[in-house]
Amino acid sequence: MAIHGPSRLLIVSLLACLPLLSAAQSDYPTRPVRIIVPSSPGGGTDITTRRLLPGLTKELGQPVVVDNRAGAGGIIGNELAARAQPDGYTLLMGVATITILPSISRNLPYDLLKDLAPITQAVAAPNIMVVHPSLPVKSIRELIAFVRQRPGELNYASAGPGTNPHLAMELFLTMTNTKMVHIPYKGFGPAMADLLSGQVSAACATMLSSLAHVKSGRLRGLATTAATRAIALPDMPTVAEAGVKGYDVTQWYGLFAPAGTPRPIIARLNAAAVATLRAESARFAADGVEAVGNSPEVFRKVIESEMAQWAKAVRAAGMSPK
Repeated sequence: MAIHGPSRLLIVSLLACLPLLSAAQSDYPTRPVRIIVPSSPGGGTDITTRRLLPGLTKELGQPVVVDNRAGAGGIIGNELAARAQPDGYTLLMGVATITILPSISRNLPYDLLKDLAPITQAVAAPNIMVVHPSLPVKSIRELIAFVRQRPGELNYASAGPGTNPHLAMELFLTMTNTKMVHIPYKGFGPAMADLLSGQVSAACATMLSSLAHVKSGRLRGLATTAATRAIALPDMPTVAEAGVKGYDVTQWYGLFAPAGTPRPIIARLNAAAVATLRAESARFAADGVEAVGNSPEVFRKVIESEMAQWAKAVRAAGMSPK
């Protein structure tokens, strides 16, 4: 069937543009790349991103910069990235919290699986259950006993409502039938400042933001949160080993692009990120963090699996979406 008139002109115009689009993708990037960090400076997401900047800049041949957009447990930054032009110049360093939010927020302004395209999981690590040294507890069992004697009197810090450190602590409280007061912050940087000063008593802190303070004694580490012990803290038990059987929470950070970003650009970004993670793997390991660097397809499976896991945990905890 012959095509005439405006339709034919439109098709001819689109075909004429294809070589230009292909050239633009093959030349990518031609200007600086921005990575949105949905939290304040100083937390694990920010630390991870900034550690990768020199390597990404080298691999991509253009400056890669951080744009901190804290608030609403990461939702503000996540939405900004989801709504950005899908051209590879605005990315997101997402955090494991991004898989929790769909279960606790009724009206998210974006759809994780539809509006964001996975690039690679960057790093993964357990959190550390920490307390201020002024608290007279030296183990998870002692913490549980101490809190049970003072229900609702002690407080704990998190990186914000619905974040991984928040839900990790709430899961712990649910599984141990204890109660503490939640003090949310805009990221773990400001939360850590108050924790170190004793303004708050405890936290399920990210490895990158807390390991140095645990080793220096400014914080007391009681246990790590994953199913197996942390490489950086081989003598510290897991929460499960300390008596809370079945407890298992891991924190991770990963790169995303807006959905619709061309596959060649996703592939370019993945290659650059994986190469950088390999170069930085020893440095991350020294901080108790595993450099991952997987494919977009494998990362998507991780995301889908954790969304299902947290949906189940939220239901079990009796939490209702808000």
